[in-house]
Amino acid sequence: MENSSIVTNFILLGMTANPQLGVLLFGVFFLVYIMTLWGNLGLVVLIRASPCLHTPMYFFLSNLSFLDVCFSSITIPKTLANLLYKVQAVSFLGCMTQMGLFIIFASAECNLLASMAYDRYMAICHPLLYHTTMARVRCLLLVTGSYLGGLVNMVSVTSSITQLSFCQPYVLPHFFCDIPPLLALACSDPWVTQIVVVSCGGFTLIISIMVILVSYLSVLTTILRIPSVSGKQKAFSTCASHLTAVGLYYGTTMYTYLQPSQRGSQAGNQVVSVFYTMVIPLLNPLIYSLRNQEVKVALWKRLKQSL
Repeated sequence: MENSSIVTNFILLGMTANPQLGVLLFGVFFLVYIMTLWGNLGLVVLIRASPCLHTPMYFFLSNLSFLDVCFSSITIPKTLANLLYKVQAVSFLGCMTQMGLFIIFASAECNLLASMAYDRYMAICHPLLYHTTMARVRCLLLVTGSYLGGLVNMVSVTSSITQLSFCQPYVLPHFFCDIPPLLALACSDPWVTQIVVVSCGGFTLIISIMVILVSYLSVLTTILRIPSVSGKQKAFSTCASHLTAVGLYYGTTMYTYLQPSQRGSQAGNQVVSVFYTMVIPLLNPLIYSLRNQEVKVALWKRLKQSL
């Protein structure tokens, strides 16, 4: 076992030690970050400025876009700084703060995606009760509950990780303070912490996935009973974007956090991390805008009014 003492700083090695590759990645990730901010904040503004989009579905979507902005902003700026230097120190408190915020937003996004599935279930399976059931108060409660669930996970996981001792020289072979590399650096037995991570992550994922599966099984059953082909296509089109976002997000999240003791290759783990911290927040506004006729119509109206 390596020597351990009270840790004050971690060293994030970043993504590459090659200066030329670092400059290239800096340019790519900076562009990704700007496009992510522009796409998600633009979608939030469009939804708030368009009365036709003042429905529960788009209320949830605007919150999803806000989460994606937060999700990206706690990882990409630090990554950009790391790419400009060979190593980048981060304080223990700063590392725990970054990881804690990441847990809150990641968990909240799982819960919010489940809420969006429930919204589609009510809209398609119980259209007469939809506006009563999905009243603004209930939508606010679902969004608030999404964040509270993330807060509970953050407190549980962060408090458990802070009880660990870490091996010198406190080097994290990653581009941000994520749970798996922190557990890999622990000198003390991380078994209890691994149980906490899997329990919190597993509970959030299982509950949200069950809500999504039950909701969409009911939706599928209802769609199959629609007599006209055009009616089926219209009903399914309101779910296609959400299903795409769910598949992308849950696939990478389950790969990473339900196996915290997994010792995969550093490059492979970083590729997965880049996908769910940078690529998915960039793709979500594109998925919901390009595949959604209402969003495209609202955007076209706003563009015509501004010309």
